[in-house]
Amino acid sequence: MTARTTQYLIGLVFLVLGGWSLLFPQSVINLAIRPDYRSEDFLATFAMACFGAQACLFALVAFTARFTRLTFGLYGLVLLPFFAFNYYYYFVVLVLTEVGLLDFVGNSIMIALCWHGWRVAEE
Repeated sequence: MTARTTQYLIGLVFLVLGGWSLLFPQSVINLAIRPDYRSEDFLATFAMACFGAQACLFALVAFTARFTRLTFGLYGLVLLPFFAFNYYYYFVVLVLTEVGLLDFVGNSIMIALCWHGWRVAEE
């Protein structure tokens, strides 16, 4: 698999999860957040949609830019704190549901893709 294909797959993770958040923000809240923390306030729905819009924007970057080894390496490094976030809000402060762990799954896929992209990309 080429570096270009690898970055498209990273973009696809962002597009799928971000598109869900952008188009169906209340669905994400209802399925991914435990009832004690769930909100139907406009601001919560708006914030979730904004989160999705940002993810879709990065998908566009991943689809159009040319990632180098440095890009893959730094992106993989920057993903690491998100694993701490997933752990904290699933095991310590019980905010995320099992569906909310789709974020963990997406991050796991992307970090594996970053590793692969780093190995095959040009300098």
